[in-house]
Order: sequence, then structure tokens, then C-alpha cells
Amino acid sequence: MHVVYPAIVSALLFSIGVYGVLARRNTILVLMSVELMLNAVNLNLVAFDVWLRDRLHSGQVLTLFVIVIAAAEVGLGLAIVLALYRNRQTVDLDRLRDLGESTGSPGSPPPASQEAGAGETSGAAITAPTTAPPITPTPPAGADPQIEAR
Repeated sequence: MHVVYPAIVSALLFSIGVYGVLARRNTILVLMSVELMLNAVNLNLVAFDVWLRDRLHSGQVLTLFVIVIAAAEVGLGLAIVLALYRNRQTVDLDRLRDLGESTGSPGSPPPASQEAGAGETSGAAITAPTTAPPITPTPPAGADPQIEAR
């Protein structure tokens, strides 16, 4: 078999995966598109390993490593998606842009800052930093106060 056929199939799979990552808004579909891209790389590795007749089969060994990394990526990615769904009740990427927790309805952006007063024109409240009172050291029990005063 000629190496062009697997290379074309791999390029098509990779292109579909890139389109899925760029165009999809659902997190699960983006993870599936990344897996499609990794499988396209695996197909290239095996095809060129067979075409070059490598005695060590390094393309196939690399493919095994990519499969292991992909499995770990799926496990971690799905754990993150489940945690996001529990906290935000959505897996839509457009609604997950903000890192802060929302206080309104599930999936809605957080409200604007409520710290600004009615008469302020800048839109943000400026507060002075608070300082704690200085800490005075206390002598240990049984210490001579005249020695520590020097």
C-alpha cells in the first residue's frame, strides 16, 4: 500500500478535528475533536513506520504513548467537565469564559460591581488600605525586664 492514502485520510481526520475544536461550543464535542486529531497523528505515525520499514518500530511505540496520553486526557477532561457542570449547570464554552462564580441563575454572567456609590463618576469605589495595630512583643515568663529594656 502506498503511503499517500493513509496520509490523505489522516489529513482529513486532522482537519475535521481542527474544525470541531474551532467551531463547536460544547465542551464534550471539543474533547471528541481533540481525540480525532490525536487519532490522525496515530495513523500518520503507523503509516510512516510501515513505509520506512523501521526495525525498532518507533512509530508504533510512539503511537502507544500517544494512546496513553489521550486516555489520560480524556479522564482528566471529563472530570473537569463534570465539575464544571456541577458548579455551573452548563457545558457551553461561551458561558464558561468567566472564572468567577455566578450569583444569579445557572449559566448567567455575574452581576456588575455593586461597590460604587450613587454620586461617584469613576464607576469604582476607592478604599484606603486597612492596617493592623503594631504587635508588641511580650517577654517570656520568668525573664528579667531590666535586661530586655537595654
